[in-house]
Amino acid sequence: MAGNLVVARYSDGRVVKGTTVDFLPGRDVMHVQAENGEITLVHHSDLKAVFFVRSLRGNPSHSESNRFDPDRPVPGRKLRVVFADGEVLIGTTQGYQPNRPGFFLIPADPDSNTERCFVITASTREVRLL
Repeated sequence: MAGNLVVARYSDGRVVKGTTVDFLPGRDVMHVQAENGEITLVHHSDLKAVFFVRSLRGNPSHSESNRFDPDRPVPGRKLRVVFADGEVLIGTTQGYQPNRPGFFLIPADPDSNTERCFVITASTREVRLL
């Protein structure tokens, strides 16, 4: 299955990694096919976030930074997201509205394995403009 590489992180800590061809922000379900071919039906309402990644293995030697590069202009509005579990993500968005089920966030760290993240609004404790 060709598609987007994703890491779906559930609110309860579970993780599903693979590819998806049917993610849509307005839908509550998508299918994720793991590298072994197993397909998982994922309900967005069970998730913390969907991370669209460069690699399913990531880069273990890279230490994520929640800081913007002062020499790089950033598109969109800068946000600080605190998830219900305490994890903090900082990045930019072009479409955050608190009454929507979710929004895309591009990480502040240009070297992050995450290209963009779809944050499930219900899984956040705080979303603040920077």
